[in-house]
Amino acid sequence: MVSDQQIAEQAVKIRRLIVRMVHAAKCGHPGGPLGMADIFASLYFDPEIFRHNPKRTDWPDRDRLILSNGHTCAVRYAAMCASGYFTEKEVMTFRKLGSPFQGHPSTKFLPAMENSSGSLGQGLSTAVGLALGRRVQKKNYNVFVCISDGECGEGMTWEAATAAVHHRAPVIAFMDYNGIQIDGFTRDVCDLGDLEKKFGSFGWQVETRNGHSIPEIREALGSAAERLRKNPNVGPQMVLFKTVLGKGVSYMENVPGWHGKSPNDEEFKRAMRDLGVAV
Repeated sequence: MVSDQQIAEQAVKIRRLIVRMVHAAKCGHPGGPLGMADIFASLYFDPEIFRHNPKRTDWPDRDRLILSNGHTCAVRYAAMCASGYFTEKEVMTFRKLGSPFQGHPSTKFLPAMENSSGSLGQGLSTAVGLALGRRVQKKNYNVFVCISDGECGEGMTWEAATAAVHHRAPVIAFMDYNGIQIDGFTRDVCDLGDLEKKFGSFGWQVETRNGHSIPEIREALGSAAERLRKNPNVGPQMVLFKTVLGKGVSYMENVPGWHGKSPNDEEFKRAMRDLGVAV
């Protein structure tokens, strides 16, 4: 059994790689990926939550993971690298011309990804469709989907939320609930209200957790995964993870401007020092 401390250590490694990738590319989105590092470390390093095999990316019984907020792909690339899918040399081509590690994931260039993404608000629909396909196939894999709070300003998200309940889709959604999107704080751009109550009123089983507490992350996602493996008809599950944009890098934390820009050389050194690397 992997310990919480071991997963926390992987999360730090993921954060370091995110910063290195975005700095080397001289463009990208560091804030969201840094905020989700603890969640993705828990997914990729706790086999009780997420079943996957780096050596068999087409394993039919693997769990599926849809990344709806595709601009945060650096965290998934870094987590996959840390768990053995790719080498660091490979992922350091992030956003370079001809690299399979595009700034928004593409299954054309990287078949190990479950979906191409970039246009926000579509991932929940994709995941609901996959979850219903699981039922038709009589399979026991779980379908996870990462969405953002900013995406909840998209109408398609709520159409999918409605359909998921109607069809009792066996889907596990988790949200990067940091209160920030590219134009600023969500409360100023489009106030989303109480998302736990909103999804709950649709009929989702919803809970809000600390997205930087490894024990809370593991308990919430692990419980949801176990429920759906035992009974895929219990309906859709949602975990709202309260996160801090830019977590781990002091000058980025909760600053909307770090949603989508690369640190310069001096900022890169400061970020790596924050993450325990002497530069």
